[in-house]
Amino acid sequence: MNLLLLVVAGYLVGSLSFAVIVSRAMGLPDPHSYGSGNPGATNVLRTGKKLAAVLTLAGDALKGMVVVLVARGLAAKAGFGPGDMALGGLAAFLGHLYPVFFGFRGGKGVATAAGVLFGLSAPLGAIVLAVWIAVFAISRVSSLGALAAAVAAPIATAVLIGQDLVIGAVVVMAGLLIWRHRENIRRLRSGAEKRIGAK
Repeated sequence: MNLLLLVVAGYLVGSLSFAVIVSRAMGLPDPHSYGSGNPGATNVLRTGKKLAAVLTLAGDALKGMVVVLVARGLAAKAGFGPGDMALGGLAAFLGHLYPVFFGFRGGKGVATAAGVLFGLSAPLGAIVLAVWIAVFAISRVSSLGALAAAVAAPIATAVLIGQDLVIGAVVVMAGLLIWRHRENIRRLRSGAEKRIGAK
C-alpha cells in the first residue's frame, strides 16, 4: 500500500508541467503552441526569456528529485528500499511525459530524469550530467546530449548501484526518453537538427 501511494503521489507531482506553469505565470505563450511544441526548457528558451527557461528546467528537475528524496526520508517508516525510490522516480518521470493536469501532453523528460538520477545517487546524476554537457559542448545540439545521457544512464546505474529494480527503472526511463526524441533522431540523421545558438 505504501508503494502504491508513493507511485501515485510521484505521478501527480511529475504531472506538474513547469513549462506551462512558468509560461502562464510570466505571461508567455503556451509552449505547446510554438517551436517544437514540447513543454520543456529548451522550447521555452525560444521565447527569448532565459529566466523562464531556467525556472522550467529547475522545476522539472526538482520534482523528480523531490519524489525520490521524500521516499528516502520515509524509508525507515514506510519500508522503502532503493527499488521503491526508483519506482517513485519513474512514476514522476511518467507524470512529466503524460501529465494528467495538462491533457497528457507532456515533455520529453530530460530534466525530470536527471532529477530522479540525482535523487537516487549524486555521483550517478553527476556522471550522466557530465555526459550530456560533454556531448552538448562539442555538438551544440541539446537532443544529442540528451540521447547520449540516456544511453549512459543505465550503464552508470549498473556500475554504481547494481540493484536490478533500480537498473530496470532507469532502463525504462532511458528507453522512453529515446522514444520521445524519435523526431530529433530523424532530424539528426538527415542533418536538419538545429544547434543551440544557430540562427
